[in-house]
Amino acid sequence: MFFLMFVILLFGIFAQAQTTPTPNPTVSPTTTKKLIFRANKDQIMQAQKMLKGKNLYTGEVDGKMNDPFRTAIKSFQETGKLKQTGTLNRATLEAMGIALTDKQKEIPVDPNSFATGDSSSSTTKTKRAPVFRATKDQVTAAQKILKDGGMYTGEQTGTLDDATRAGLKKYQEARGLKVTGTLNQVTLEKMGIELTDKQKANAVASSQ
Repeated sequence: MFFLMFVILLFGIFAQAQTTPTPNPTVSPTTTKKLIFRANKDQIMQAQKMLKGKNLYTGEVDGKMNDPFRTAIKSFQETGKLKQTGTLNRATLEAMGIALTDKQKEIPVDPNSFATGDSSSSTTKTKRAPVFRATKDQVTAAQKILKDGGMYTGEQTGTLDDATRAGLKKYQEARGLKVTGTLNQVTLEKMGIELTDKQKANAVASSQ
């Protein structure tokens, strides 16, 4: 009787083990595989031949990435404004004029393949010209001239308000100047209003 009960219990455990799903070791979560750019043997040989013609490489044209060849690639990359990696990446192959395979064309150019600009290149910020501003005395003098010419009916406040700007536009248009509505250097000089020393210095600096 005990033996029979043991057999039944053992059978129940075995049946439960069979119905319990086991994880499939072959199934794994989907992962995005990063594409790695690699030059083939034919491209390496073309690069070796090209660098040999430029006297940058003196080794054999054997399609192997050896140390002298990597040094030659770095020399080429330096002259081509590329980052000196010593590898035949896409940017380097394109700079050499070597055709890519269809598979290689699917891999975008790595932005890190290019050298960073130096202080003498386009990274140097362009120095902005100083902003020209008329003084209160100059605005007052301009308002008097505009008032005498019937182009302004307000008071001589020294403030460049809308009425003064409207008068300046009329004056500039009548004198063949660029109509800006501002009391710039050209307008002041046309009105015969003297510039300050600072304005004169800024004018010289902006013309250089």
